[in-house]
Amino acid sequence: MKRKAATVKIKNVLSNYDAILAILVLAICAFGLVMIYSASSYRAAYYYGDSKLYLRNQGMFIVIGAILMVAVSMIDYKYYFRKLKLLHVPPVILLWAVCVGLQWYVFFSGHSVGGSARWIKLGAFSIQPSEIAKVCFVLGGSFIAARKKKMINTGSSLKNILGVIFLYLLFAPILVPVALQNLSSAIILAGILTCIYFCTSMDKKYFLFVILALGGAALALGLFKGYRSERIMHWLYPETMDPADQIMQGMYAIASGGLFGKGLGNSVQKLGNMPEVHTDMIFTIICEELGIIGGIALVGLFLLLLWRIFSIALKAPDLYGALIATGVFGQIAIQVLMNIAVVTNSMPATGVPLPFVSYGGSNLLILMAEIGVVLNVSKKTVDPIPDDEDAEDDMLLS
Repeated sequence: MKRKAATVKIKNVLSNYDAILAILVLAICAFGLVMIYSASSYRAAYYYGDSKLYLRNQGMFIVIGAILMVAVSMIDYKYYFRKLKLLHVPPVILLWAVCVGLQWYVFFSGHSVGGSARWIKLGAFSIQPSEIAKVCFVLGGSFIAARKKKMINTGSSLKNILGVIFLYLLFAPILVPVALQNLSSAIILAGILTCIYFCTSMDKKYFLFVILALGGAALALGLFKGYRSERIMHWLYPETMDPADQIMQGMYAIASGGLFGKGLGNSVQKLGNMPEVHTDMIFTIICEELGIIGGIALVGLFLLLLWRIFSIALKAPDLYGALIATGVFGQIAIQVLMNIAVVTNSMPATGVPLPFVSYGGSNLLILMAEIGVVLNVSKKTVDPIPDDEDAEDDMLLS
């Protein structure tokens, strides 16, 4: 009798998840796995004598990510904002402190991969703290925006601007070292906060000023380092680029694919012409082998994924859940836009993987964990965070 009751309870819990969201995520991962094998088999066979090396690795990441997604989806998202009994601070504040420490550590003593010291080496594995920071910005931004929403809803545009600047500055200890080392990750992090703060604010007009200020800061940082300004010049004047340049080769791949592509596995550009084609540049191989139709179909899957996350944000039981879904929505949307914009030379070159499709463990596992949090938000909750501010202060950090 007890076993039957437990089975019914599990079924009731699972029935409350947004199954469409989970299916879309796994479908995009499966599509990415096929394309990673197609794009990397030649390189893997040539350099490592094993054409399925990247396929097996990514398959392992997807399995671990799926398990992580399910595990995280079973954790009440309100737990991240509740004070821990021993430390008297919420887990989200501890995550913020850890991210500050990791980011400054990697800034001064980071492990270099591909000429960029953005990693921390842990034996055979490497972690990129800026990926962990994305979770911090989603959860931390949602926490701060919900708790301090009155700061950006004062009735005065000037006070709202000062309030939102203050909210951005709370994340400056993480954002500054990231921006100095990895501008693309900094843009994504700032974009996550902007999406969250924008949706929290009742007055949207002053956000034009905020966006212009952030854009100006990104441009200034882009011109600060020589290689960044060189990339901007190549973007503005593509005729000055080396024909063997990765972006040029990517555009050749997209153009040669035509409408319907050359067929799965028939890419020419992957045969040594483009390095690391299975990572940031994988969209070009998709277009070369499956054509513009294949690229549009993938974009369509991403739009469906974003639509499901947006729907969850609208139906969330409280502001915290709505802002978490909004932050994840913003992160995925920005990464997709930036990746496709870079490979089509619509913006200066920068290293941003295509979510759930590009090869790599850190980005995939972080995204799957975030989807797990969104899935938890999609459940029907029976104990939403109370609206009364005094009750909130008893449960949350003031």
